[in-house]
Amino acid sequence: MRARQDHHASAGQRSRTSARWRGGAVVVIAAAALSLTAGTLPASAAGGYPVTATIKVGTEPAGVAVDTAAGTVYVANAAAGTVSVIDEATNTVTATIKVGTEPAGVAVDPAAGTVYVTNHSVGTVSVIDEATNKVTATIAVGTDPAGLAVDPAAGTVYVLNSTDGTVSVIDAATNTVTSTIIVGTEPAEVAVDPSTHTAYVTSTTDGAVSVINEATNTVTATIKVGTEPAGVAVDPAAGTVYVANESGGTVSVIDAATSIVTATTTVGTEPAGVAVDPSIHTAYVTNFGAGTVSVIGAPQPVPVPTALTARIHVSQHRIFTLIARLAASGQPISGQPVSFSTGHTDLCTLDTNTRGMAICVLTVPEALLVEHDHYTVYARYLGNTSYLPSATLAAPPWR
Repeated sequence: MRARQDHHASAGQRSRTSARWRGGAVVVIAAAALSLTAGTLPASAAGGYPVTATIKVGTEPAGVAVDTAAGTVYVANAAAGTVSVIDEATNTVTATIKVGTEPAGVAVDPAAGTVYVTNHSVGTVSVIDEATNKVTATIAVGTDPAGLAVDPAAGTVYVLNSTDGTVSVIDAATNTVTSTIIVGTEPAEVAVDPSTHTAYVTSTTDGAVSVINEATNTVTATIKVGTEPAGVAVDPAAGTVYVANESGGTVSVIDAATSIVTATTTVGTEPAGVAVDPSIHTAYVTNFGAGTVSVIGAPQPVPVPTALTARIHVSQHRIFTLIARLAASGQPISGQPVSFSTGHTDLCTLDTNTRGMAICVLTVPEALLVEHDHYTVYARYLGNTSYLPSATLAAPPWR
């Protein structure tokens, strides 16, 4: 990481990730429909926090932010000097906006209708009125400003100064720096939980997240996460914090109440930025090395183990009754499909009842199939996002 900060590549020789860490200016832009480029690649997971789509954006995407009210995601493409605008409903890029050199951080103030983008070279922050697309203020901050975040309820803007290892606190009403907070080594990104007025700052060298109390502007906790954490975002409604671990290719999910990492999700190459739409509990992760955005869907329950037992009852008229019981942790599971087969032929599929039982009655000619296979019947439950699959052999009563 240090090499990225110290590296000063010439035109045509820029390293893949140097744009994220070199000094620069900050510009604020408004969304505008320009060009259309994108695609989605659905994915799935058995539980936890699944990656549901991968969206192609510009070169070296870094910062990302969500306008929940508009259902729009903004992605700063460092090498391209652009911002990609993504429609949350379709997971497609609807516009590409040309901005300054090496855009890095991006933040949205929905109440003010403003999108903030750091260009990472002058050391200031420019504020542009979204309605007029004009710069209304220029604010001096620390060295190498990188990530930034807004607490609309508190009227506060937080800007990371990566070289200084500090966070500048800006009063949005007066556009002045009111406080400077010392955080970890090489801070990368900052996110705010407006419901608790708590800020989270990633430290790349320390592999940790600093938790800041906004009321006192002090660090109250330090949470260890993955390798070289970069982007960070908060889902206030779910009480979770997402951290993109750049070298690890993963995202750590933190329980905000306990400051404990509860899950880790694999994403693309060099995940840099992350943003969350709390209205749909969806996270957007920029993959700096892949030029893509990974969409992490709402958390899914981790499937629990199931137990399937089955038996065969044969009446005096050679009528076969197949009986299976599905349970988890000793408790019956209702409304789940259980299938029976001879190994060669499917016999029947039924949903379990309130007692977890699936009962299938076979008469001629179905019963002959069972007799032909020497009374061997397999019972199977395929499972779903809540339960793991299981299978068993339905034994006849004389075995």
